Amino acid sequence: MFPRLAEQYRSLVRDLVMSLQALASSLQKRGHVATCYGCGDGSDCQGASFVADLGENHMVRFLVSDFGISWIESRDGHELVKLEGAEAIQELHRVAAILQSTPLPAKAAVRPGIDAMAPTQLGSRPEAA
Repeated sequence: MFPRLAEQYRSLVRDLVMSLQALASSLQKRGHVATCYGCGDGSDCQGASFVADLGENHMVRFLVSDFGISWIESRDGHELVKLEGAEAIQELHRVAAILQSTPLPAKAAVRPGIDAMAPTQLGSRPEAA
């Protein structure tokens, strides 16, 4: 049973890495500042670090590896929120949806980031109903 679970987790990591790379590429094409770096030998990607700039010194980092999954949101270099596991994946999904649906303001060409979004909109998580 345990070897099967380990392989399922490695498969999840590979799927997340591919999704993060596609998300970074998609956001870059829309003019957002986002990067994704994979770890491994290319054919066997063992993890990734995804970073997106939300403007006004506000950024998010999503890390995935064999050791775990985490979401870190920071402003001015100070950690605001850290989530792990399923919560981290849910927060990535929520913020990615916001980033992909929010048009960049005209001034984004001069200053990269998403200045049109209020930091509290991205920094707060919706309450459970």
